[in-house]
Amino acid sequence: MEKDKIVVGLDIGTTKICVIVGRKNEYGKLEVLGMGKAVSDGVIRGMVSNIDKTIFAIEKAIEEAEAQSGINIRVTNVGIAGQHIKSSIHHGSITRNSSDDEITIEDINRITNDMYKIVIPPGSEIIHVMPQDYYVDYEEGIKDPVGMSGVKLEADFHVITAQTNAINNINKCVRRAGLEIENLILEPLASSLSVLSDEEKEAGVCLVDIGGGTTDIAIFHENIIRHTAVIPLGGNIITQDIKQGCMVMQHQAELLKTKFGKAIVEEASPNDIVSIPGLRNRAPKEISIRNLSHIIEARMEEIIELVHTQIILSGYQNKLAGGIVLTGGGAQLQGIKQLFEYMIGMDARIGYPNEHLGKSKIEAVKTPMYATAVGLVLSGFRALDDRENRYLEKSISINHNKREKKERKGDIFQRIIDKTKGLLIDDIDNKEDY
Repeated sequence: MEKDKIVVGLDIGTTKICVIVGRKNEYGKLEVLGMGKAVSDGVIRGMVSNIDKTIFAIEKAIEEAEAQSGINIRVTNVGIAGQHIKSSIHHGSITRNSSDDEITIEDINRITNDMYKIVIPPGSEIIHVMPQDYYVDYEEGIKDPVGMSGVKLEADFHVITAQTNAINNINKCVRRAGLEIENLILEPLASSLSVLSDEEKEAGVCLVDIGGGTTDIAIFHENIIRHTAVIPLGGNIITQDIKQGCMVMQHQAELLKTKFGKAIVEEASPNDIVSIPGLRNRAPKEISIRNLSHIIEARMEEIIELVHTQIILSGYQNKLAGGIVLTGGGAQLQGIKQLFEYMIGMDARIGYPNEHLGKSKIEAVKTPMYATAVGLVLSGFRALDDRENRYLEKSISINHNKREKKERKGDIFQRIIDKTKGLLIDDIDNKEDY
């Protein structure tokens, strides 16, 4: 049963590696059984740069999650990100034998599987093929063609590719840590499962996941994923700017950003000063909060402009009634929501991964920085496209009906055999009597 099924999500991020173990409770909500995390030293901008350090961090996070949950982890859903991720729209079509027969799930699977055979740049692999709209005998705008009649079935597909080397490095790290990969999932798609509501996806929404090394974007409209992109800038670049601009240590720059950082300069008081301990035998360094905010705002404006460019490129700029949902560790920066609203001109909110979470012993999991890891667990229970769930249910129902029909046929056949046997025995008995 689904409530007995246990799913593990592994988020290999630039700043942290996080493992979450979960199962569905009796109300269909996700119950987090255990969580483990470790500092990620071997990942740069979403890509594995040091195999040994990444393996060590994965093992440490797994060990912590196993101790908390009491479960031996062997299989996991893994997230993938990085600027090597590319997305494009492709058109596919198949011709069916007869227009009288209904379009079946097999036809949908056939046209989808054909997309995995398209020519892509060398050194790349397709990780997701996501249907957009279908066409039946040139009739446009069909969301779900199963059950319709027609000869020519066409569809537009959102195809997401990743670098083969990046995929191989993730596979290598996960396998060497003693795990198997069940699914490799694009991180913004995983985040969308945990922070977006069905109403927002239907109305049109842009998810912006601000991580340490990358900012991931996913745009939904009419419950369908329409556009994805990965921007190679995140929270770490802001920390780097603070380190250089204020001439402080890396860990001090990170603390300044998280404790005192503001995304809007006007919100910072010119009189507020923070004192940072100096290096050995040196006086403490005084840093103005307003100057700190100037550094943060400048870099955040650049990231927001790149996000706005992706929204325009998607062609859905004027169709996003749900506005923008901000998640990831970077979404916790003070004033970031207001800066997004001011620069892009859309409503924004901070996305917390509690949309599908039940009661949990681990409260930390409800913060935006764990949205991707929670989404990776949810992906073990839910398909990225809602239509997949319906097709799976239909397929199970069809197979069940076929099995029942076969069993009924078998019963009838058995009764005929039994009856024939009975007649033959009666006939033999009669002959013996004669």
